[in-house]
Amino acid sequence: MPELAFEVRGAEPLRRSVFPGIALHLEAACAQPDQKIEAAILNCQVRVEAQRRRYHAAEQTRLRDLFGEPERWGETLRPLVWTNLAATLPSFTGSVCVDLSLPCSVNLNEVSAKYFHGVENGAVPLTLLFSGTIFYRTAEHHLQAAPIPWNTEARFALAPEIWKAAVDLHQGNTARLELRRDVHERLYNYKVREGLATFDEAVERIIDEVEGVTT
Repeated sequence: MPELAFEVRGAEPLRRSVFPGIALHLEAACAQPDQKIEAAILNCQVRVEAQRRRYHAAEQTRLRDLFGEPERWGETLRPLVWTNLAATLPSFTGSVCVDLSLPCSVNLNEVSAKYFHGVENGAVPLTLLFSGTIFYRTAEHHLQAAPIPWNTEARFALAPEIWKAAVDLHQGNTARLELRRDVHERLYNYKVREGLATFDEAVERIIDEVEGVTT
């Protein structure tokens, strides 16, 4: 029965995508190099191994929304599920490379967006957990199916700059903020009432008032 091993060979921002994303260049290699694989259906869970990384003071401040106060990080710093993906490997012998497309959410209500928004320098450790089915032919040319063992995984150190570059390709110097409709209406009315041209100016005015900044 064939066995597959996986390795991430690199990563880059998706440049021709409707939404921000990262392409992980994944290599799948068969332990039996002469065995032809007809196809394989992959399920892949991508986790951020947050506990395997050090964080400087500014990062700790920005990540309090995820992990709480740094004094409690020994209890709260745990792996984060980034996404679950499905992919299909084509027919190959030996090894084959495919791209996995990781979505880069810009919604700061989502865990992955909060995390990557909070980190700066230093690689982010990822673990890819695989499952699925391999289709192959026996020596008698009978088509067979075999499961990918549940403990099959690959690790990769992702530079956070790649995530930020993927987001910048789609958003530039803007950020997404989701508001309830009634809150948006209140903000709009405030902007109109104060004679402000943009929502940026309205939010800046509110923050300055709260922080006691005089202009």
